[in-house]
Amino acid sequence: MAISDVKEYAHLTPEDVEAIGAELDSIRREIEASRGERDAKYIRNVIRLQRALEISGRVVLFASFLPPAWLAGTALLSTAKIIENMEIGHNVMHGQWDWMNDPEVHSSTWEWDNVGPSEHWKITHNFLHHKYTNVLGMDDDIGYGLLRVTRDQRWSPFYLGQPVYNLLLQMFFEYGVAIQHLELGKVAKKKWPADSPERKQFEADRRLVLKKVGKQVAKDYLIFPLLTGPAFFSTLTANITANVVRNVWTNAVIFCGHFPDGAEKFTKADIDGETQGQWYLRQMLGSANISGGPLLHFMTGNLSHQIEHHLFPDLPSNRLAAIAVRVRELCDKYDLPYTTGSLPVQYAKSWRTIIKLSLPNKYLRRSADDAPETRSERVFGGAATIDPATGRRRGLRTALQEGRRRIARRAAAAVA
Repeated sequence: MAISDVKEYAHLTPEDVEAIGAELDSIRREIEASRGERDAKYIRNVIRLQRALEISGRVVLFASFLPPAWLAGTALLSTAKIIENMEIGHNVMHGQWDWMNDPEVHSSTWEWDNVGPSEHWKITHNFLHHKYTNVLGMDDDIGYGLLRVTRDQRWSPFYLGQPVYNLLLQMFFEYGVAIQHLELGKVAKKKWPADSPERKQFEADRRLVLKKVGKQVAKDYLIFPLLTGPAFFSTLTANITANVVRNVWTNAVIFCGHFPDGAEKFTKADIDGETQGQWYLRQMLGSANISGGPLLHFMTGNLSHQIEHHLFPDLPSNRLAAIAVRVRELCDKYDLPYTTGSLPVQYAKSWRTIIKLSLPNKYLRRSADDAPETRSERVFGGAATIDPATGRRRGLRTALQEGRRRIARRAAAAVA
């Protein structure tokens, strides 16, 4: 089941955890002190690039009745929407550029090209998800109230359809984000009186969502297609396609950062009296990176550095690659796993978990405490030891490697 004692699972002493916290605090202070014109120039150039791509795409779509123009315009618009959503909107609303004191790129003023109101997203994502990352019962991003991604979630026949649910969630991901804050399932169970403060707040939130949805739908599916005159229907399909491409890509990147093997889940017991060092450790164990080159990192909004983003969600995204080198060194020092893999591999692991956990536990072979998608300290535990032969620390990463070897040997023996 989920981890209930992070220190024990991680093979760390309380002193180790606080030492890790001190080193990460030092990294934060160093980056904050060094922010300057180079960083400001970066985000302004990204905004200019995104706007140029969108304008180019919109112009090309005036000829969208021609297949080559439709393809080119859709590609340009899709790319612009991905950049706006990932590297600009997500990161600006995290406050990564608030230090510039520029009202154009400030978390309090940015409204992204998305049907989800930024006001709501900053609550469900910035606060709830990042504060309570992967804590069962606290972080709604664990399956988004739709998917079973850990055995800690009780199985019901509803989950048999979750491969289909996830396909739909991919295509319409922005709408899933928009309604997440409304918590419709909980509202249906509560049945608040019409004059209750809770019901009035829900209705105010719902109005805000519907207003934003209406604005986005009118922009992409009416106004811009109408501007292209006789190319209305081909432009409409291009805009629909661009939004679906953006939604699928965003969903894939987010799932790769939270649901592949090694992105652990936690219980509420973990956060009782949690220190800053313990919070850092939970972020490191509960996140996963995507390996790749500069273009991949850019197109993911640098969320390919998900571990580093979870450690420092409000530091500029263009600094995460350099921070990642130091975080990896820290993991080596304390023999902690640093979960990363290519986009296809991480995405395949996420899908494997979704498909596998659509079934009841009785059909799953691995233990609930030692499955690829969910582990706990009950598999092993204790403080790290020192290998007498090498003088190196033997901690969690070594324990996981030895566990995988034991499982491989058992599987080989069973086949033999």
